Amino acid sequence: MNAVVVEHLTKRFGRFVAVNDISFTVARGEIFGFLGPNGSGKTTTIRMLLGLLPPTSGQARVLDVDVVRHPERIARRVGYMSQKFSLYPDLTVEENLRFYGRTYGLRGRALARRQDEVLALIGLEAQRRRLTAALAGGWKQKLALATALLHRPELLVLDEPTAGVDPINRREFWRLLYGLAGEGVTVFVTTHYMDEAEQCHRLALIHNGVLLAVGAPDVIKQTHMPGQVVEVLCARPRVALPVLRAADLAEVALYGERIHIAGPNLEHRLDELRARLEAAGAGVIALRVIPPSLEDVFIAQTSTR
Repeated sequence: MNAVVVEHLTKRFGRFVAVNDISFTVARGEIFGFLGPNGSGKTTTIRMLLGLLPPTSGQARVLDVDVVRHPERIARRVGYMSQKFSLYPDLTVEENLRFYGRTYGLRGRALARRQDEVLALIGLEAQRRRLTAALAGGWKQKLALATALLHRPELLVLDEPTAGVDPINRREFWRLLYGLAGEGVTVFVTTHYMDEAEQCHRLALIHNGVLLAVGAPDVIKQTHMPGQVVEVLCARPRVALPVLRAADLAEVALYGERIHIAGPNLEHRLDELRARLEAAGAGVIALRVIPPSLEDVFIAQTSTR
């Protein structure tokens, strides 16, 4: 059973097409990632799914509710964490939770009990009386997640939830998401981090409002890479880059100290490429065909459009 069904959803702002005829589903209880750079249409799609923005055309059903016709019916069944931190900095952690709990209809003992449950779940008990303004970035993100969980939503929608958060807190945040999914909560999360996208059960790649691929990360890597990927490790990558870019290759990109080349039938060009690099004095250490990463696939897909 699906928590989200999107069919040919489109949103135009004048002549600008922010979301262009996209279709996908999100199964109940899964972590579904929406991967794309800033300005790719992720937030616009979320706003349509939440009933905050009417689509130009197409349909969207969230928790079996037509959000175009009846957006008011999903408000208390969905938890939303926006890209921009929107809690009140001059309130304490528990005051923010109390305020948002009341907006969801929680009162009295039920609110106090749920507030304690969420603080324990997120690991914020020791911070409950601290001013929100005094919290570090990772704690603020956890508080935003806590407020989104207060009313026990069936679907949790998170827009770039770990942007600007350090790697340790990002890892902890994702541990929490897996725990929630294990309890049956559906998680719809947008991100531009490739390592986060790898952790999703399924994901959609979006660029300039167009869906490039939908599926499990491993399936996308196997089926949506046009050609092969060759990894080059050499002593002087800055020397190697212009040589490779002049060799009629589909894509050449630097990944730290390594270079990734993408293109068709590259296994037949390894000797040729090695000879080019050695002639230029790049100091070749290794040159081999490797399985594509999600980043390789995304770059290859966007470079062809």
